[in-house]
Amino acid sequence: MTDYAKLLKASELKATFQRMHILESIDNHGHMSIDAIYEEVVKTHPSLSLATVYKNIILMVEKGVLVEVPITGKKPKYELVKDDHIHLVCTECGEVEDRPHNINADALFSSMTKDENFSLSKQQINLYGVCAHCQEAVAS
Repeated sequence: MTDYAKLLKASELKATFQRMHILESIDNHGHMSIDAIYEEVVKTHPSLSLATVYKNIILMVEKGVLVEVPITGKKPKYELVKDDHIHLVCTECGEVEDRPHNINADALFSSMTKDENFSLSKQQINLYGVCAHCQEAVAS
């Protein structure tokens, strides 16, 4: 289980109940839109406003606690920061799946950054397409 208070403190943020519950919701679901996060946290904290959720999400992205995953034509989703990985993003349903980095891809990125004299510190790779579930739905 993730220690959300420690994660927030490491990013110089106070461990408020709002932030803790937002992180717990995202951690339980993997990738969530702000609307889905709000729907989840308002069940426990009905007085919490959508504006507060937005404000905290934006702040936690800026501080490196959360990562925004852009989705073409849809609202972005958010996830807890973790080791570099690849996102498979469905442009139909908006689902996001994590995949580990591939040794060949890592070698390519290392070569590219070395050739460009660029010091790579972090990477986010999003591959967009149609998931198997949506492909099956179209074929039916």
